[in-house]
Amino acid sequence: MAGITGIGSGIDIDSLVSGMVAAERAPKETQLARLEKQTTTKITSLGSLRSAMSTFQSALEALNKPELFKARSTNVSSKDVLTATASTSAGSGSYQVEVRALAASSKVVLGAIAPNARLGAGSLEIAVGASEPIAITVAEPNDTLADVRDSINKAGASQGLTATIVTDTQGQRLVLSSTKTGRGEDISVVATPAPGDANQSLSRLAFDPEAAPLAEDHPDYAASARMIARAASAELSIDGLLVESTTNKVEGAIEGVTLDLKAKTEMNKPLTVGVTLDKAGVTSNVQKFVDAYNKLMGVISSETNITQVGQGKAPVVGGLVGDATARTVQRSIQEELARTSDGAFRALSDIGVTTQRDGTLKIDSAKLEKALANGFEDVAGLFTGDEGLAARLSEKLQPYTKTGGILQQRYESMTSTITSIDKQRADLERRVTSLQERLYKQFNAMDQLVGQLANTSNSLLASLENLPWAASNSKK
Repeated sequence: MAGITGIGSGIDIDSLVSGMVAAERAPKETQLARLEKQTTTKITSLGSLRSAMSTFQSALEALNKPELFKARSTNVSSKDVLTATASTSAGSGSYQVEVRALAASSKVVLGAIAPNARLGAGSLEIAVGASEPIAITVAEPNDTLADVRDSINKAGASQGLTATIVTDTQGQRLVLSSTKTGRGEDISVVATPAPGDANQSLSRLAFDPEAAPLAEDHPDYAASARMIARAASAELSIDGLLVESTTNKVEGAIEGVTLDLKAKTEMNKPLTVGVTLDKAGVTSNVQKFVDAYNKLMGVISSETNITQVGQGKAPVVGGLVGDATARTVQRSIQEELARTSDGAFRALSDIGVTTQRDGTLKIDSAKLEKALANGFEDVAGLFTGDEGLAARLSEKLQPYTKTGGILQQRYESMTSTITSIDKQRADLERRVTSLQERLYKQFNAMDQLVGQLANTSNSLLASLENLPWAASNSKK
């Protein structure tokens, strides 16, 4: 409501009302601002705590996997020649592997056809090794080499068979390629011209892998069909034992080990393939566990303490100072770490993980490596299983981190407080607006009354001055 400076009374009504409204608003607004800041800070701190606890839980889940301690790692003396992976069924050991030949797929070039020539009617049957042949029907108007190519690519896609056209000095040729490797997986083509069709060009597309020569053996390169690459199996020796594989991915030759062949080895220079327990994987997960624990302890410490930053400067106050939840989490985790387990390794310190003076964990790499070398399964027993350290720690965190758990309830309560603050601010705004309107009405009414009284007073004085006795008195 617009204010009106007092005309009758001369009072600055605007300033008077503004001051009274501000005095009414200030205490509540200050209270709400302080509560909002405190709640927002707690929400941020609680978010940091939830994030750190989630990271710690993920590290615990990664450790509580028996398969982690059954995993195998491989080492190859030359990864340019082959790579190796090992399953949990692989035994530890070292193998001498010599790659003598790589598996190859078939590629052929069919007989030359005059450019843009019609092949005539008939059919083609194209097979890769002993697989079911694909049938291609050739008939006008789709009887050009390009039409046959398109039909092969459509029908042969599921078998990895493709066709392209190459034009050389002899004419146009179909080049057929297969993705199927292994001895005997060569491409063959049976061409059957339609009976009575005078155009026998279709017969030039026939191909017999047993009779066709290799292209590299015939530099004159006549118009007849040629074998560009014959299908072959991979050949290798493992510790002097001959192994043959239809693909370059060799499985089962070494139990639990898969070899991916990439190139041939030099004659009489085999590679060494080693299979060992995956100590590096376990070490990495133990390090992640330590890092996640230290991060969680660091967050709890920073959010629950008051840190002095220097003389004359305000201390840094954590958002969860005095909060029982964070301290309870810290205490329960530390108590669980101090609890001993059954087995060869009863505590983290037995494998080289110790607690520092500041409460963080530190890994003695040499001691951990020794523990893994001498008792790989015993290290697994320390962390895994229902009674393992990882499961016990996860159980301590579960009430806080689960859906509907303590942290979620705290978060929802705080967001509810923020919503309540917004509502209180809206209520305060309505209240001071109502007060402002009421004050303006009261002061304007007062101003009007004062103005009326002043006018009445002036009128009375004027009347009194005009009376006879008043006039004679004035002359004296």
